[in-house]
Amino acid sequence: MRAPDQTLIQRARAGDPAAFQALFAPLVQPAYLLAFGMLRQREAAEDAVQEATFRAWRKIRQVREDTPSLRPWFLTIVANECRTVRRGRWWGVIRLADVLPAPAPAADDGGAAADLRRTVERLRHRDRLLLHLHYWLDLPLEEVAAVLGTTPGAAKARRHRLLRRLRLDLGTEEVAR
Repeated sequence: MRAPDQTLIQRARAGDPAAFQALFAPLVQPAYLLAFGMLRQREAAEDAVQEATFRAWRKIRQVREDTPSLRPWFLTIVANECRTVRRGRWWGVIRLADVLPAPAPAADDGGAAADLRRTVERLRHRDRLLLHLHYWLDLPLEEVAAVLGTTPGAAKARRHRLLRRLRLDLGTEEVAR
């Protein structure tokens, strides 16, 4: 990802909505993918990205002049918004999936994918965030570390421990590297 145009950042700080749009328009799609991966509901993901964009507009003055990319900064805001949404879901105590009978498995037996999805959903927020950023959004570990607020080495070690734990939880023997 290329470095943001400093004149656009300065104009956005001065309140220019066109400059803000130019800076953040390319970041909306990865932000939505992250939010959907974390929340698993289209409407909630859209709301989270919208709220995160509003927060970014209010906090644009906090962006450092020498920032190499706005993506980790913005995705951090999106991740925090997703955490807030998941914590505040009082209406999610009884989900529709808990009330309706489970559909019959498909002929191709997507059970392994469903098991993985359920296992990932039970992970802590930071662990799910690492997986979604690195594997779903295909971000390099340096950007994942920036979003997580850690070093690339620590993010790599956390990823390794997390994958080992997932393999144990899912009962897979093979070691993917």
